[in-house]
Amino acid sequence: MKRLLHLSDLHFGRTRPELLDPLIEEVNGLDPDLVAVSGDLTQRARNWQFMRARELIDRIAAPCLIVPGNHDTPLDHLVERVFRPWRRYRKWIARDLEPQVHDADWSVIGVNSVDHLSWQRGHFGHHAIKLVEAGFADTPPDAFRIVVAHHPLDQRPEDDKALTRGARAARTALADLKTDVVLSGHLHSWRADIFRADADNDPGPRSVLQLHAGTVLSDRLRGEPNDFNLLTLDGNKARIDRHTSRPDGSGYQLDRTVRFTRDADGWHPA
Repeated sequence: MKRLLHLSDLHFGRTRPELLDPLIEEVNGLDPDLVAVSGDLTQRARNWQFMRARELIDRIAAPCLIVPGNHDTPLDHLVERVFRPWRRYRKWIARDLEPQVHDADWSVIGVNSVDHLSWQRGHFGHHAIKLVEAGFADTPPDAFRIVVAHHPLDQRPEDDKALTRGARAARTALADLKTDVVLSGHLHSWRADIFRADADNDPGPRSVLQLHAGTVLSDRLRGEPNDFNLLTLDGNKARIDRHTSRPDGSGYQLDRTVRFTRDADGWHPA
């Protein structure tokens, strides 16, 4: 059994400070094998915002795998955004923008989906697919294959942001690579379901479990509470526990649990 805790869209610079200590207590109390952070650690990529994010990461007991989001490039410093978009991120968070974790039970591949020349819209192209393919090359057949990126590869009609460039081809490629789970953020909304390679979700190649987290700390809410996910993988079963902020801001509570099962065709709602 493996347990992965999924955080996204921290947005230091626009956080709810009353949630910070309760979040650390919850994360460490759940004792996951890995914490994945799917981008937007900061609001405006300021040094002090990265410093606050670094302080949070250092308080997490479990290993962390972190990828950047579009807010982690300096929007209002054009020269730096064009020529040195990751200087501050690399200084405070990590040199590696696409980290990986491997053991006998899973391979977790981080993908940098940010196009630093496009403020919002992400990109999941040939480089990302080759990165995932190489990362999964030595993964044992029964191990879980997980991809972490900031930008989602599938959205609902009501989502008001442009879909990631290359998303359709990426869905096909990830299904072909027997990807089990894709973790993402960006939309500040929660979602746990499956996608298939076909754009219309018609029966087709192997189905992939997708898990979107909302924003765990930001006050930039879009009609949903702050949240994070705990993903438990055990054999051919997946359980997702969504934890949401309490109405009084005193911490987090278990909001719902959804389950999926896996067979040769991929994942299905339990």
